[in-house]
Amino acid sequence: MKGGSHPDAGKRSLRQSLEEYARGVAGGLLFSLPLIYTMEVWWAGFMAGPPRLLAYFAIGFLLLFGYNRYSGLHEDASWLEVAFEAVEEMGLGLLLAAGTLWLLGRLEAGQPAGEMIGKVVVEGVTAAIGVSVGSAPLGGNGNGGKGKGHGGGMKGSRSVSEAGQIVLAVCGAVLFASNVAPTEEIVVIAVESPRWKILALALLSLALGALILFYSDFRGAKSATPDEHRGPGKIFSRMVINYAVALVASAFILWFFGRFDGTSAAVCLAQVVVLGVAGSLGASVGRLLLQ
Repeated sequence: MKGGSHPDAGKRSLRQSLEEYARGVAGGLLFSLPLIYTMEVWWAGFMAGPPRLLAYFAIGFLLLFGYNRYSGLHEDASWLEVAFEAVEEMGLGLLLAAGTLWLLGRLEAGQPAGEMIGKVVVEGVTAAIGVSVGSAPLGGNGNGGKGKGHGGGMKGSRSVSEAGQIVLAVCGAVLFASNVAPTEEIVVIAVESPRWKILALALLSLALGALILFYSDFRGAKSATPDEHRGPGKIFSRMVINYAVALVASAFILWFFGRFDGTSAAVCLAQVVVLGVAGSLGASVGRLLLQ
C-alpha cells in the first residue's frame, strides 16, 4: 500500500507490507464503525438510486486520489501509482464494509442485489478513506512507518505501566463505545443475530486488539507493547485483558443508557458483545494514541 512509490519500496519486507495492511484495516474500521452501526445509513444505501450511488463512489475515489497525491504517498509518485493506491484502498474498504455488515446481519442471501450493493457502497467509501488515513499517518514506529516525517513514536515514545495502559484502554473504550451505545441499532443487531454470529463478533474483537497492539506497527505500539512482552503467552494475556476492558466498559455504558432494563440476560450479553467490537477497537487505540 503506502510507500509503493518510494525509492526503497523494492526493499520492503513482507512484514512491513502486512503491517501497512493491518493499519489500513484498523483505520478503515476506526473511521467507519459508527456509520456501520447506524440504521439511517443502512436505509441510505437501500434508498439511494444507482446515479446517486455512482456519484458518491466517484467522489470518494477522487478524495482517495487527492489524499494519496498530496499526503499519503512519496512526492515522486506517478499519477498511475497514485491511482493504483486509490483503487487498492477502495477495494479494501468495500471488502471491510461488506464483511462487517454481513457479520452484523445487515447483508443476507435473500436480499435484492441492489440493496446489498447500496449498503456496501455507502459504508465502504468511508471505510476506504479510513484505510488510506490508517495506513499512512498513524504508522511510524520503525522504518516501515510512513507518518509524514515522524520517525519515532508519540511524545518520545515514553513507557507506560500496565495499570496506566489499562486506564488508557478504558478511556479509549468508553470514547468509542459511547458513540453508538445509545442507538437502537445495538439492540436490533443483538436480538436478530444468531448465536454463532455473536461468537464471531467476539472473536473479531479479540483479533482487532491483537492486530492493533502487536501487528500493525502503529505509533506508540513499541512503547505500549515492547519486544519482551510479545511472546505468545504475553500476546494472549494482553488480548484477553484488552477485550475484558472493552466488555466491562461496554456493559457499563449500556447499563447507563438503560439498555438492560426489562431485557433478558441473553439479550444483555449479546448487546455487550456487539458493542464490544467498538469497545475493543477503542481500548486498543486508546492504549497507543492517548499516551
